[in-house]
Amino acid sequence: MNDWQERIDAVWEAASGGLVDEEVISRIDAIAAERGADDAEAAFERAGARDSAGRPDEAVPLYRRALELGLDDDRRAQATIQLASSLRNLGDLEGALELIEAEHAAHPDSVYRDAIAAMHALALASAGQPERGLSVAIMALVPHMPRYHRSMTAYAHEIAGRDA
Repeated sequence: MNDWQERIDAVWEAASGGLVDEEVISRIDAIAAERGADDAEAAFERAGARDSAGRPDEAVPLYRRALELGLDDDRRAQATIQLASSLRNLGDLEGALELIEAEHAAHPDSVYRDAIAAMHALALASAGQPERGLSVAIMALVPHMPRYHRSMTAYAHEIAGRDA
């Protein structure tokens, strides 16, 4: 890990469990500024600070910029999940669903697949499709179950059909 990332991580660690406020945003922004306006990781960190402070309207363009500039697979998945969450919080349910469904389709084996499924389920529930959301959540749990894969999968499909 490099010094820049260690300093970013230190800010997040100090803020852990507490409210992300203007001071945290300022500290993240100051470190991010070292990389310039065209750095994807810097934009991602700036977006996350605003998102964590409850300012999704400010986070959305920064997440979009970070994704546009190109992030590694790990940060891309995180940025996509966080952007979908921000869009959901702003009421752009169609945008959140489109984004999270595309991430799942493109990277079904991502280490973030369960978080992607959770965000997908939340967005579906917010979009008035709670049964489809429940189905997505159950399907995400199936691989973690020691038994009942077939029956739970069948139930998930049955439940999803009720929102149709």
